Amino acid sequence: MTPEPLSPARQHAYDAARFTELVESASAGDWARPSPVAEWTALDVVRHLVEWSRGFLKGAGIDLPALDVEADPVAAWKRHVADIQAILDDPAGRMLSNPHTGDRPVDEAIDQFYTADVWMHSWDLARALGREPDLDQERCARALEAMRPMERLLRDSGQFGAAVPVAGEASAQDRLMAFIGRDPAWRPAPPA
Repeated sequence: MTPEPLSPARQHAYDAARFTELVESASAGDWARPSPVAEWTALDVVRHLVEWSRGFLKGAGIDLPALDVEADPVAAWKRHVADIQAILDDPAGRMLSNPHTGDRPVDEAIDQFYTADVWMHSWDLARALGREPDLDQERCARALEAMRPMERLLRDSGQFGAAVPVAGEASAQDRLMAFIGRDPAWRPAPPA
């Protein structure tokens, strides 16, 4: 049975809190650790989520100030989460216009594009920090089912790598990560 979907505000609060736990668990030396995203560090995962979404929101006339993620990733992330949550808690009927996604209510756009990105990048940050991510097998299966019909569009966007082969009995989370171009078996190299 498919669970009742959360509102955009509640889904963001949930996914951002889980990502925040990872961010807060990182020590200063962890930010330079490699991530499963080629040529990205743990810090780059956080920087990506903060910077692209703030630019994306300009399509709704929302101009959030830049944050210095490198100087203090934890503080920048927490400020960013608060900024996004405030928009979701009071979307005020704003529409987001984007040449790639069209016009849509800002809370729906954040939910579909940004919050989903936070959720999936939780896997990347957890792995970079040497933790075992749990994205919820049922949610992974639903996401994969929704993404498969638009695979060509997703691949052509340049936002997803080539699919990684996995065994037929792989978990839904491993199949989802493989679909978006991550190697589910990726682990950071042990410290030298």
